Amino acid sequence: MTLAIDSLAQAQLDTQTAPEDIIIPSGDLWSDEPELESDLHRDQIELLLNCLKWWWHNRTDFYASGNLSIYFSPEQITTRDFRGPDFFVVLGVENRPRKSWVLWNEQGKYPNVIIELLSHSTANVDRGLKKELYQDTFRTPEYFWFHPNTQEFKGFRLMGGKYQPIVANESGWLWSNQLELFIGVHQSKLRFFSLDGELIPTAEERAISAQQQAESERQQKELLQQQAESERQQKEVAQEQLAKALAKLKELGIEPD
Repeated sequence: MTLAIDSLAQAQLDTQTAPEDIIIPSGDLWSDEPELESDLHRDQIELLLNCLKWWWHNRTDFYASGNLSIYFSPEQITTRDFRGPDFFVVLGVENRPRKSWVLWNEQGKYPNVIIELLSHSTANVDRGLKKELYQDTFRTPEYFWFHPNTQEFKGFRLMGGKYQPIVANESGWLWSNQLELFIGVHQSKLRFFSLDGELIPTAEERAISAQQQAESERQQKELLQQQAESERQQKEVAQEQLAKALAKLKELGIEPD
């Protein structure tokens, strides 16, 4: 999301502070992003973050966040022209909490993947200005956007310095080379899928799956017990029938072999 102070405030800042007098912090800057458009946008960001972090829970070489300011030029501190993608992933970095992503404090690393969630007020910027910024300045290898309300979903891969559309598979999913995952719409939400087409689950889905698995195992165990009991009863009946038959033969004076 774009933040910019109004022209009056900017004019006051320009007259009060000369460029050479500005002290640029070395890092550890707080994120400065506006509130999200809706609950749908917030829930979607949390969904992507939770699923990816669980899928990569054994990895320590990535950073994933959402609606967090990316400071990519010291001049942004005064112009407030920084960007805060709705969701982004940086590879090859330490996985630790951050207040913001400060490029000059992160070895100059830009995001490898960015996902913007469109809204009626931001869609044109996300499709235009931000796409150009991520292509020409960030050089982000993969850029996706998704509209939680209209379900519009597109993805682009940087090829020859320009974004080219990523072709969807038969399920409408787009493959991310950077994440080595498919990204696609499932039940009106943007989700991750493995190469084999497995849905990367949420914590709730994992709990439900574990519960269903436990119930299935309980039912299977119960079925085996019922089968064993049935076999035991059948064996008892057969033994009783045999005993009666032998007794009958003895009554008739016949000795069975």
